[in-house]
Amino acid sequence: MDQPNLIVYVREACHLCQEMVALLHQYQQKTAFKLEIIDIDDDPRLVQQYNELIPVLISADNQQSEICHHHLDITALDAYFNKIR
Repeated sequence: MDQPNLIVYVREACHLCQEMVALLHQYQQKTAFKLEIIDIDDDPRLVQQYNELIPVLISADNQQSEICHHHLDITALDAYFNKIR
């Protein structure tokens, strides 16, 4: 089975973003998944969509469902992985 893909939308100078990315890297030690980190400031459409919500963690599947924003919600992330496996 392929590893699930997740996307985290961030900003460069965002301490909440840095914290979420660090926690996601720690989480990868127990659960295998691919993580794509995208700076929203590189795309005006993403700025419009996520400006006040960053960091935002979403599934990279067809539905691109939001898993959590602002802070990593381990319960929501566990529930997501339980749902797709």
